[in-house]
Amino acid sequence: MNPYEMACYQLERAAEIAGIDEDIVEYLKVPDRAVEVKVPVRMDDGSIRVFTGYRVQHCGVRGPYKGGIRYHPSVTMDEVKALAMWMTWKCAVVNIPYGGGKGGVRVDVKMLSRNELERLTRRFTAMLIPFIGPERDIPAPDMYTDEQIMAWMMDTYSVYQGYSVPGIVTGKPVALGGSLGRNSATGRGVAIITRESATAIGMELKDADVAIQGFGNVGYWTAKTLFEMGANIVAVTDSRGGVYDENGLNPDELMEHKKKTGSVAGFRDEHISNEELLTMKTDVLIPAAVENVINKNNMRRINARMIVEAANGPITPKAEEYLNRKCELVVPDILANSGGVVVSYFEWVQDLERYFWDLEKVNAELERILVRAFESMINVKQEYGNILWRDASMVLALNNVVEALKMRGIFP
Repeated sequence: MNPYEMACYQLERAAEIAGIDEDIVEYLKVPDRAVEVKVPVRMDDGSIRVFTGYRVQHCGVRGPYKGGIRYHPSVTMDEVKALAMWMTWKCAVVNIPYGGGKGGVRVDVKMLSRNELERLTRRFTAMLIPFIGPERDIPAPDMYTDEQIMAWMMDTYSVYQGYSVPGIVTGKPVALGGSLGRNSATGRGVAIITRESATAIGMELKDADVAIQGFGNVGYWTAKTLFEMGANIVAVTDSRGGVYDENGLNPDELMEHKKKTGSVAGFRDEHISNEELLTMKTDVLIPAAVENVINKNNMRRINARMIVEAANGPITPKAEEYLNRKCELVVPDILANSGGVVVSYFEWVQDLERYFWDLEKVNAELERILVRAFESMINVKQEYGNILWRDASMVLALNNVVEALKMRGIFP
């Protein structure tokens, strides 16, 4: 099952529970717009390479499209369509006025120089200008993109408009209108939802063992925030390997080691692979890397009390069906990792108003919105007969989207 098929399956399942009409389901399966663009780049040696870029706008009934831009050699249209759909549900589950969007370029950024990366970003942005804008579609960072990429995107768009437009992207540097707390928001949000979820099943998060697969931005800030909450981070991996210590790992020390060596591997003598981390006995397992890492091949060896999806779609539907019977709780991605889009919303609001918040306000508002969304999800879960958490999150999001769609109607 590819990501888009998975997203459609989740939609159909939630719609059946919520009693949504089949014609509305078919409407929501298809994105409003899916664009594929040619991105020619002059390389440092003078040659020209042509890359393929994508932007998908899934459903704009609740507001402008919102979603990240990823640079990765495996990016496909189906992947981007799925991620755009998930962004629609993610925005709706936390009740912020956005629709889902997503984009990407099929490229291995590790093979590009900084100048080549800048030229690629600026050309890709130029190709998207007819489709994006602060009231239309607001990109953000994703896999292998960062605040520098967003700065180049903002500058390119602004040059074409003839004036500075900070609201065209979020996740940009604070000096260009970025928000304090945006860099840490997704991981902080994962930690907040993990805390609330642990409380809901009677687990004491303080001193609970936590294993995190993936130690990029999301994995690091998840680990750091949980560490500050008193959790015991026992294992962490990245694409090159990992480290285990039953007595706990300090995320800041781990990140310093990764900056020096390129990986968390080697931080301690006790090595652990990604597969070993996924299947180790632990209280909380947090997949924070890529899609489909927990699947039919390893699902029976998963040995965690609770799984929290920090990545998008890390568990296949078949594996989740099994794990919902085996684990005490599986917390879905559209709720667990929604902190990033929440603070992106804050950044966009600040850019439009040209009035910027301090970090304490950003973090307090993030906590308020995520706790409110969590409580709404619990209410939906109970209303529909104690359904699974993913189903409850999806039903909450779907009902919000369908209500807006019915009120607006289909034109003409």
